[in-house]
Amino acid sequence: MPIPARWSAPLLSLFRAVFGLVFLSHGVSKFFALPPFPMPLSPLLTAAGVLELVGGALLLIGLFTRPVAFILSGQMAVAYFMAHAPQGFLPLANGGEAAILYCFAFLYLAAADGGSIGVDAMRRGS
Repeated sequence: MPIPARWSAPLLSLFRAVFGLVFLSHGVSKFFALPPFPMPLSPLLTAAGVLELVGGALLLIGLFTRPVAFILSGQMAVAYFMAHAPQGFLPLANGGEAAILYCFAFLYLAAADGGSIGVDAMRRGS
């Protein structure tokens, strides 16, 4: 039995919130050591942590979804090409699967918006 089309907007909101929450956890790990981040924070990792913390929280609540998702998509593309691609071509071998998945999930949210549940939806009155 297929999922009814009327569920697509609420499921998009759930998709946005789950990706936001999981991404937020990366920032929490960097700044609050829950769980402990395995290396010292360089200025680049600090900037990434700020984007993860603030961007993840904004996606979680659905505020400024499109611009935030676009910025985070770029962050994940940079993360892939700086940290993973030099280790080898294949994402499975270089550990870059999560960066690619985040990049394209955020790019999708930048194009599709955040669904029918969230602050942006309330501000539009939908």
